[in-house]
Amino acid sequence: MGQALYRKYRPKKLSEIIGQEHITDTLARAQKSGRISHAYLFTGPHGVGKTSTARILAHEINNLPYDDDQ
Repeated sequence: MGQALYRKYRPKKLSEIIGQEHITDTLARAQKSGRISHAYLFTGPHGVGKTSTARILAHEINNLPYDDDQ
């Protein structure tokens, strides 16, 4: 069975997210400095990458490999 396009082209790193540089830069700096907050609120219209960004952040914080089969 084929893979859905949204899964095939979903970014797997914060640096691969397009159009949300102000968000990804902030999250990358927080992670690099070790000052991750206990909660983040992702808001915005449909289709801007809220879920993808949250999934990537969770994987990077927990040092887990990003696997689309989850």
